[in-house]
Amino acid sequence: MSVEKNNKFEEYKYKKGNLNFAVVGHVEWINFLKVDQLPKPGMISHSEKSLEYPAGGGSVIAKILSELTLNQIHFFTALGNDEYGDRCFKILSNMGINLHVAWRDKPTRRGFSLIDSNGERAITVIGERLSPNYKDNLEWSIFKKMDGIFITASDSEIFKMARSASILCTTPRVGLNTINYSNVLLDGLIGSNLDPGEVFSFSELSVKPKYIIKTEGEKGGIIFPGGRYEALKNNKLKIDSYGCGDSFAAGILYGMASKWDIDKCLNLAKVLGRDASEFFGPYANNN
Repeated sequence: MSVEKNNKFEEYKYKKGNLNFAVVGHVEWINFLKVDQLPKPGMISHSEKSLEYPAGGGSVIAKILSELTLNQIHFFTALGNDEYGDRCFKILSNMGINLHVAWRDKPTRRGFSLIDSNGERAITVIGERLSPNYKDNLEWSIFKKMDGIFITASDSEIFKMARSASILCTTPRVGLNTINYSNVLLDGLIGSNLDPGEVFSFSELSVKPKYIIKTEGEKGGIIFPGGRYEALKNNKLKIDSYGCGDSFAAGILYGMASKWDIDKCLNLAKVLGRDASEFFGPYANNN
């Protein structure tokens, strides 16, 4: 994280702690393209800037958490045994993240994120989302030592194992069936209320989480219990909305693991979500 970003955290009195975190989830090799306009039928858009990096919810949350704690983040994921999987492993490892990888004889998922002049993005992914499962020979015993775990992609058995952590949060994009089959009590279920792939009703959950948070971008969002909350205004021009929701989710997990009250958790989450919109691509210091 840049010095400027750290100064922002100091403004809000959030210091690096020594908490232990694990992330279970997916990685996608994404080509970020700044375009003059998002594609429309029959029209050609032009790219002004391009950046390629491993991204996806799992990668972004792991990176954000690594900037909030002094301890190394454990990231359990699956990668294709190909060029893109190898590049993802090397880049994320060089960021200081400890990767636990289930290598697959399948292609690593790739994609494109097109960002327009207003900072809005449209994402197209190519191929199957690869995720770890409980049968993979990974160091699952580490879960018992974790203060917090976030899951973006897994199976129900991994949820059961991850419940040994002090705090467990996830996203509805994992799949409500996967969450329900695990039958575990989640500390936080965090997702976008604007994304059709993450919208759900309470009646679809077999076990009600301690907190459910539905984000709505610049309009803030809703937390249950609690009600509506407002988003923070940008300090700078909004450049790219990619990763805002994942950054927000990382803040909630960090706050809960720190045993903060929910309002303080939300404050940090809102800072992280806002800051993520002020740089291009998935990570603040890789532009």
